[in-house]
Amino acid sequence: MGCQTSNTVTTSTPTTTARPPAPGAALFETRWVLRQVGNQSVTVPEGGQEPYLLLRRDGKAEGQGSCNRFRSTAATDSVSHLVFTPLLSTRMACPALPTEQAFTQALAAAHSFRISGDTLRLYAPTEPDATPLARLEAVYLH
Repeated sequence: MGCQTSNTVTTSTPTTTARPPAPGAALFETRWVLRQVGNQSVTVPEGGQEPYLLLRRDGKAEGQGSCNRFRSTAATDSVSHLVFTPLLSTRMACPALPTEQAFTQALAAAHSFRISGDTLRLYAPTEPDATPLARLEAVYLH
């Protein structure tokens, strides 16, 4: 009689774990560039400047409307509530003034926000699930 050996082969099924969703950009100390106001996409005209918002941890808000720089303070719970005090701004004219005015009006009307990934959306107090007042995108400086 012969000896029989059994070769046991162990196979393992690779375990796949669901990746957690990418964390959203930080609300504070992030340069939020305006990409859309209401339903209008934002384009920077030649010679214009890119509109952006920067929120500081100390409650200060600053940015560029396109033609003019602005400052404000922002009250937030860092979760969903965000309200700006009236903006202080320079008063220069440029071809992008209508975009700037729409942006500053959106900031004045903002009451809440949502961040998903690199996108910040600002909402009016009465319509938190409606079209955002503004959509901004995080831009990271290298």
